Order: sequence, then structure tokens, then C-alpha cells
Amino acid sequence: MEADLNALAVFALVAEERSFRAAAERVGVTRSAVSQTIRRLEETLGIALVLRTTRSVSLTEAGDRLFGDIAPAIAEMRAATEAAGNLRGPPRGQLRLAVSSIAERFLSGPFLTGFAEANPEVQLDITVTDEEFDIVAEGYDAGVRLGEVIEQDMIAVPVAGDERQLAVCSPRYLQRFGAPVHPGELVTHRCIGWRPAPRAAPYRWEFAEDGKEFSVAVAPEITTNDMALMTKLAVAGAGITFGMEESFRPCIERGELVAVLESFSPRFSGFYLYYPSRRHMAPKLRALVSHMQHRR
Repeated sequence: MEADLNALAVFALVAEERSFRAAAERVGVTRSAVSQTIRRLEETLGIALVLRTTRSVSLTEAGDRLFGDIAPAIAEMRAATEAAGNLRGPPRGQLRLAVSSIAERFLSGPFLTGFAEANPEVQLDITVTDEEFDIVAEGYDAGVRLGEVIEQDMIAVPVAGDERQLAVCSPRYLQRFGAPVHPGELVTHRCIGWRPAPRAAPYRWEFAEDGKEFSVAVAPEITTNDMALMTKLAVAGAGITFGMEESFRPCIERGELVAVLESFSPRFSGFYLYYPSRRHMAPKLRALVSHMQHRR
């Protein structure tokens, strides 16, 4: 029994998109054609791969296992064919990026606008997410994350210099409650916390003292996964919050926020653009790396 490789490629698109319509748009065929291809594949394998309802598409246990097995190979084949087709030409095509929400410099309007203007045949598709996942398996060309969480087998290029995290609050909060003199005192303050996902525990605030790193498990009165909301709440006087200095810098410069506990906030390696090691880099990705290095 040998499955049609084209059918497996279509199945991989359906698994990625969780939508027959979206998969059809990516292939350039009708939804019905995609549905028929999946049906023939299921008949060939003798098992259901996809569960269809009027509102959603999900994978069966067999479908989930098959997708997990073929996704890396599909991603490599896409990269290989794209590299073969574009190696000699100008940067073109869709460039899919997964970027941390706190990579402020990379996500700045001028940086991305400058790249888009210099490369009009490249279409940027940027997913802003703080989830950690395999960018190759998910079909991304590259990602932007803090260096400490990037896999060792990836090529990593610095986006900017060192970063640091700060605890900040509004001047009004300081007038009402005073400033903590040591991170351990944060447990008695009103805090605005961050979490990466709905069921994840709030992020522990990280500091250093006498060269030793430690963290504080604050008890946030407000917790969110949105840095912009954290900043707004802190400016409004809701409490002390914690995050990347770059995120707070505009508000600090306007006097809307004040940094506290700065002596406990060391600098560390910042954000990197990372991508899998390939013998031939696609011109569109090479153009992004070059643009980033020039802006640095």
C-alpha cells in the first residue's frame, strides 16, 4: 500500500489550517477537490484521518499521528523546492515569521516597513505569539525569540543588543504605596502579572543580587497575556508590573512610569532571529537577515 505523495501534501495543509477552505486556497483548487483528495487518501489507508463537521475540522488519532510523522519531511520538501526555484532570482514569495510579542525592536513599524519597501515581491506573514513550538514543523521560515529559549540546532542572528527586564509603576502608585527596596517585598505590593497561556501559571519575576539570579513568585491582583494591557494598567496606577525595558521605555521617557528595583535588574542576551540550518538559504530570508544586520 503506497499513498499518493500529493495527497499527503494536501492532507498536511488541511492539518495545518484545520480548514478545507483555507487548504484549498493555498493549493489553488476548490474545496471540493481537497475533500475528494482526503477521502481517497483515507480509502487508500483504510482509516479515517479527518473529522469534519459543519463548523470545524479536526484530526483523528490516526490523522494526528500521520501528520506528526510527515510534517518535518513536508517542511523540508517545501524548503527545498522553494530554494531551488528562488536561488538565482530576487527575494520573492511569502515569508512566514513567528515573533515574540515583546520583541519590540523587530516589531517596530520602521523596521518592518523598511524591509517591505526594499523587497516589494516578498509578502510578510507575521504571527505574534509567545508559545514555544517547532517553527519548522509549523511551516515558518524563521522566528524571533530570546536567545535562551532557542534550540541549539538553529542558526541564530542577534536582532539587537543586550536586554533587561524592569519592574515599573506609575508615580501615583509610588505616592500611595511607596517603592519596594528589595524584590522580596513585592509579595506585599499590588502587582500586574503576565502569563503565556490561559492555563499557565503567572510568570515568576526574575532578578539578580550579588551575581546570583533568583525569582519572586508575586501574587498578581491582575494577570494577563497582553503586555500592552499590563502597561496601560500600570500607567493608570493599578500596581507594579514587570517586563522588557524596551516595552516600557516610551512611558518612562514621558514620566508615566517609573522603574523600581533597577539595581536588581541585570542585562542579558536579547532577541535573535533564528531559522533552521540549510545548505541554501532562500533569497527572501537572506534579504531579511541582511536588512536586520544593516539596521543594527
